[in-house]
Amino acid sequence: MPADIVDIDVAEARRRIDAGARLFDVREQGEWDEVHAPEATLVPMSELVARWKEIDGGDEPAIIVCHSGGRSARVVAALEQSGVPAVNLVGGMVAWEQSGAPVVRDAQGEPRHEH
Repeated sequence: MPADIVDIDVAEARRRIDAGARLFDVREQGEWDEVHAPEATLVPMSELVARWKEIDGGDEPAIIVCHSGGRSARVVAALEQSGVPAVNLVGGMVAWEQSGAPVVRDAQGEPRHEH
């Protein structure tokens, strides 16, 4: 694995998101349904080959998240090799939730309303 993968923590991820960076979740649909960050876009790792061009961080590197940071590190490595700037959210959604960052829990029957 390339040594140039950049890892960021939840606080840095939230600062970057507030500044306009985009968050991409590479977990599978069932994991997403259980809990996800409201700002995230789902691009499952299993669909990465077909959908990697959808990952664009805008003016900032895309932030990649999975459950605990392992899959997202592999995705960041692949994206970087493809010329897509990306960073890994260390600790994944586990760290995101533990930090108290906002989450959406679709599977628990809470409707998701976007305005």
